[in-house]
Amino acid sequence: MPAVLRFLKGHGTENDFVLLPDPEGTLALTPTMVRRLCDRHAGLGADGVLRIVPSALDPDGAPYADQARFFMDYRNADGSVAEMCGNGVRVYARYLVATGLARPGRLRLATRGGVREVDIEPGNGLVSVDMGPAVVGEPVDVDGVQATFVDMGNPHAVVSVDSVEALGWLWTTRLDLNVEYVEDRGPAAIAMRVHERGVGETRSCGTGACAAVVATSLRTATPRGTAFDVQVPGGELVVTWREDGHVLLSGPAVLVAQGVVDRAWLDH
Repeated sequence: MPAVLRFLKGHGTENDFVLLPDPEGTLALTPTMVRRLCDRHAGLGADGVLRIVPSALDPDGAPYADQARFFMDYRNADGSVAEMCGNGVRVYARYLVATGLARPGRLRLATRGGVREVDIEPGNGLVSVDMGPAVVGEPVDVDGVQATFVDMGNPHAVVSVDSVEALGWLWTTRLDLNVEYVEDRGPAAIAMRVHERGVGETRSCGTGACAAVVATSLRTATPRGTAFDVQVPGGELVVTWREDGHVLLSGPAVLVAQGVVDRAWLDH
């Protein structure tokens, strides 16, 4: 086993990730390893880990191997396995193009939430993802407040608030859900803060932005196909709930660093 493990660091609107290339499919991630990597004081620091592996070499990716060459193995900062990450899938695509494993344009990536189509511009342009259909469920209770439930491949509860700045420190008892707090800021414009399942408050959440737009569109009777500007603490995303029920997410994806991790520290 190599004495070091190669990594990269990237982010999408400051929702940040440690990327671990695993071309042979031999890296066995444990919750402890993920927590160490994501520790912002004693590790590299991140909201989650993206293991980059060929679909055929991962048990969860293998069913999609005939549709997508690569599988996004995503883990939350607490080490738990997650189905999908909208910012993460854009950063993953950026890595594939930057390293020559894919060409700019359209590519398909496998996730635990299904296959996602990604359009990536050359250079450092925007990355857009068809996040699949939004599934709206029965309202759910979030700390005594009724919230809109939206499944984007992972579960979200959207709460409408007067001001996201006035919320102070975010907390919730609903640790089984990603909870978005959303403020209207005019026609087709919202601001959002999010408490992510398995992470806590993050600077951005791609699937959360999609859920927020779906919930806001329903509440305000906004026509399908309207492009929403979504302001998050880490920047701006553009989200469109299309006529076919799919949600399109667009935003930046940036690779900022690469290096190696000492395996002795990571493993022990």
